[in-house]
Amino acid sequence: MTSHSGPELADVQRRHWQDTYTDHPGMYGEQPSAPARHAAGVFRAAGAKDVLELGAGHGRDALFFAREGFAVHALDFSATGLEQLRDTAGQQGLSQRVTTTVHDVREPVPLPDASVDAVFAHMLLCMALSTQEIHGLVAEVRRVLRPGGVLVYTVRHTGDAHHGSGIAHGDDIHEHGGFAVHFFPRRLVDELAEGWTLEEVQPFEEGELPRRLWRVTQSMR
Repeated sequence: MTSHSGPELADVQRRHWQDTYTDHPGMYGEQPSAPARHAAGVFRAAGAKDVLELGAGHGRDALFFAREGFAVHALDFSATGLEQLRDTAGQQGLSQRVTTTVHDVREPVPLPDASVDAVFAHMLLCMALSTQEIHGLVAEVRRVLRPGGVLVYTVRHTGDAHHGSGIAHGDDIHEHGGFAVHFFPRRLVDELAEGWTLEEVQPFEEGELPRRLWRVTQSMR
């Protein structure tokens, strides 16, 4: 299989996710992820009222945040995933609490400065993004957060069994089963927290293998 890089890899991944959501609607189920459950408590303790979710997919976590009383803006580059999210929000009576935007996180976040209280991203930062693009995205998160705002994100790290295997695309990006992952070294977590208060880096496991991840919480100074 050909190794892609840069925009070409991102475009391949977008098509792959579109096809995946089309073939397997609601593929992650209805129950929220464990990181989302944790994040809801963090956000509530911080007094957050609105949440931006990056890489919301078909919405299991976005809908959970809405049920918990937050106003949620959900971004994803899969129009198919977001359509499923909106349909479910309507069925659950949550349409007034959830807005969606098709968006590629390599581009500026389509929100004004200082417009949200909290940001959540479950395995979005470790998609097929270069280190430079990840830094740019976290800078955008900082821009849209209000003072005292909180970011909770999760990433697969270099201790994961898939790191270093499969199709190598460079920059710690490896592809398995059509999905490309940027595996985080710890130094990248620390670099992304520069200028923030790094509250927590919590290791955890999820799914098959199992996948090995960090749950990172950082807040605006």
